[in-house]
Amino acid sequence: MSQEYIAIFMFATMMVMLFTGQRVFGAIGAVATIAALALWGTGGQDIPFSATMKLMKWYPLLTLPMFIFMGYVLSESRLADDLYRMFHVWFGSVQGGLAIGTIGLMVLVSAMNGLSVAGMAIGATIALPELLRRGYDKLMVTGVIQAGSSLGILVPPSVVLVLYAMIARQPVGQLWLAGIVPGLMMAAMFVFYIWLRCRLQPELGPAMPNAGNVPRAEKLKLLGAGALPLAIFAAMMVPFVNGWTSLVESSAVGAVTALVASILKGRMSWKVLETCTKQTLGISCMFMWIILAALGFGAVFDGLGAVKAIDNLFTEQMGLSPWMILILMQLSFIVMGTFLDDTAMLVIVAPLYVPLVGVLGFDLIWYGVLYTITTQIAYMTPPFGYNLFLMRAMAPPEVSLYDIYRSIIPFVGVMVLALILIMAFPQIALWLPEYVYGK
Repeated sequence: MSQEYIAIFMFATMMVMLFTGQRVFGAIGAVATIAALALWGTGGQDIPFSATMKLMKWYPLLTLPMFIFMGYVLSESRLADDLYRMFHVWFGSVQGGLAIGTIGLMVLVSAMNGLSVAGMAIGATIALPELLRRGYDKLMVTGVIQAGSSLGILVPPSVVLVLYAMIARQPVGQLWLAGIVPGLMMAAMFVFYIWLRCRLQPELGPAMPNAGNVPRAEKLKLLGAGALPLAIFAAMMVPFVNGWTSLVESSAVGAVTALVASILKGRMSWKVLETCTKQTLGISCMFMWIILAALGFGAVFDGLGAVKAIDNLFTEQMGLSPWMILILMQLSFIVMGTFLDDTAMLVIVAPLYVPLVGVLGFDLIWYGVLYTITTQIAYMTPPFGYNLFLMRAMAPPEVSLYDIYRSIIPFVGVMVLALILIMAFPQIALWLPEYVYGK
């Protein structure tokens, strides 16, 4: 059997296992193990051992539990409640101001947590009921929350980019820096769209006339609530960017700073600490099992030489250009996003896509940013986008699934525009890491 057919058979087997409801790491790891034993006999058992040792020796992996813990500490301490109150007071008197403030809330939540699900949960439980009560159009606000949650895996500290860094063997710090400008650019594009739409149709986002009547002392006090997560982010990132600390040391600074801040605000208890610790342990173990399975799967592909064979198939036999192949890869994420989350998509295609991107001559840091944006677009694309059903589970009864489908269309358009800009101008993503690491 040729290398191409073996690769296709491995992917097909893995997809069948996933459709039967098997866990992602189990499906990928099982296919890798069986393929290794079938191809190389008992010598194939060295592949999972080698992958395990590689995982245990990857020092930056220590950042994963640190940032997850930091995110849960800030989430469980109800810091988002204060943040939303701040945005309500400072932006409520502007047309569409609360929706714009919700995007700001999502950016700060992303900087605290690094997971899109956290942004979705906070937006749906805190912002959505308040926006609906204030007379905002339900299609507008539902789309705002889903779009804002997409920033979670792009703005540092993105947990998914840590996973991509491990599989693609790229520096986590450069990937995080590469995500900052595209993430803020996409947030600014969302804000501009909301402002313009509410300017043209004021009934979609009415201004809150009483929001500006809050005493200045109260407004300044609430501004401090918004400054706290920024201070935690600065305490973590400034020493790292200036070379004073390593990435792992910065993650420890972020976790400790968040814990101290929650204690000083009187929001930390033994129950909250226990919840944060358990959640951190569970998610960290899940990610480690997935990385381990992906490394084993990738090792089989390296041994087969399947990447070069598939590159030859696309470029020589089919005559496709590198850009055409890249666009086909991006479209495949849209299809997979109808039934898989971002982590599953990455570990399924990374053994093939990541080496192929390198062979085609594209920058793997830049491609990591393209991947994160494309998977979030896939999340929000009807009919079976992952985020659509998550939103439906969290939204109040008056917001139907049909409303959720309609609400996301303009925001997906904005995200596609952002993706095209980053593809056309790679320096949007690459300028900051090149600047920082070139100093």
